[in-house]
Amino acid sequence: MSFTPSATFRYTLMRLGIFVGSFLAIWALVYFRVLPSGLGDSNLFWVALLALVVSAPLSWVMLRRPREAMAVQVAEKVDRAKERLAANQSQEDGVV
Repeated sequence: MSFTPSATFRYTLMRLGIFVGSFLAIWALVYFRVLPSGLGDSNLFWVALLALVVSAPLSWVMLRRPREAMAVQVAEKVDRAKERLAANQSQEDGVV
């Protein structure tokens, strides 16, 4: 029995990977003083905020196909749930 992760799981892992990569790259740039550090103890927050701002457009461009695959998978699940709901409602309508 092989484990094949869902499209949503793969997309989430890839998105997290891009964020972590951005975080590490920005942390290195702040550490070597290429980018300014935050004020006082806010350095970690500053790096996380910049990583979030950088990783969002990167994910939008780089993860187009996985995002589309995830959307198809979610739409199929919603359609199956609607069909089951309609079948259950039709069974209930037959009982008087």
